[in-house]
Amino acid sequence: MSQSSYRKLCIAVVIFWSTLFSATTMSAQTVKVTPLGSHEGEFCRLDRALVFEDPDGTRLLYDAGRTVAGAGDPRLGKIDAVLISHAHGDHLGDKHISAVNAGSCGSPDVSVPASPASNSVLIAVEKESDIVTGSEMPKFLAKKLGDNGGDPGKSRLVRFGAEASVGGVKITTVPAAHSNGLAPNFLGGPMSEYMKQAGVTAYVGPPTGYVLTFTNGLSVYLSGDTGMTAEQESVVGKYYKPQLAVINIGGTFTTGPTEAAYVISDLVKPASVIASHANEQATKKGKLLPGTKSSQFIDQLDMPVFLPLSGVTMEFDNVGMCINGCK
Repeated sequence: MSQSSYRKLCIAVVIFWSTLFSATTMSAQTVKVTPLGSHEGEFCRLDRALVFEDPDGTRLLYDAGRTVAGAGDPRLGKIDAVLISHAHGDHLGDKHISAVNAGSCGSPDVSVPASPASNSVLIAVEKESDIVTGSEMPKFLAKKLGDNGGDPGKSRLVRFGAEASVGGVKITTVPAAHSNGLAPNFLGGPMSEYMKQAGVTAYVGPPTGYVLTFTNGLSVYLSGDTGMTAEQESVVGKYYKPQLAVINIGGTFTTGPTEAAYVISDLVKPASVIASHANEQATKKGKLLPGTKSSQFIDQLDMPVFLPLSGVTMEFDNVGMCINGCK
């Protein structure tokens, strides 16, 4: 073998082992997903909130809603960015639980008011975190940050097809078929009263979903509140190719369990899925209740489906497989 050929062989061997080592290292790193629901170890009626933690330590709070017990909730820890799919009270947070386990799983005690600021904004101010949204929401949220002692510049825009980064996590928004009316109680002042009397809401642009890409290579689709859309196949499934999806299954306001199962199995096609926004008490003592929408959703899929049990951290590898904490 000539010296030149030997050198090329050595380079090829180094590249092979470097690539193998890099792929092995990435797969060993996990994205942690921790639901912040109303009742510890359960999947309850108002549960929406999830915290995603990248291997680099970046932590994102998705749809805080009403089940994060305010900005001082000890479960939050460090939050680098708050994601809000749309401005409805159960996602933006018009009020919130008084404490974890207050009330019942089917009827949590959400007696603490958070408007006109919102639970999400107050959390972002306390944690000095960014708020990353699409549509027309950033201007509204920037004003809210400023009104509550935060930095308006931390309200960041990312529209369809664009990309923002928080730490090593890449964030984009994707279309969602839902409404995005802003309730008058988020406005305050005379305008709020006029709108209440007229029975109308303000408008902050269309709702969104998200696609997150983590440093270990995992891509995650967050559906927000949506019905079925063509973009779930053409944009989310074919372009972003997420390995993990979080999808609403509650029906009436969003896709129901049958529709959501079709979206997952035929359009998005992830490796695994987390059920969300079921609008029901789905579990008792951490066990799935028969006859629920959650059980109907699971029964229609041939892939792993995980329930977001509050406070139970799930860990996902770079191909969307849960390697710890999933039930």
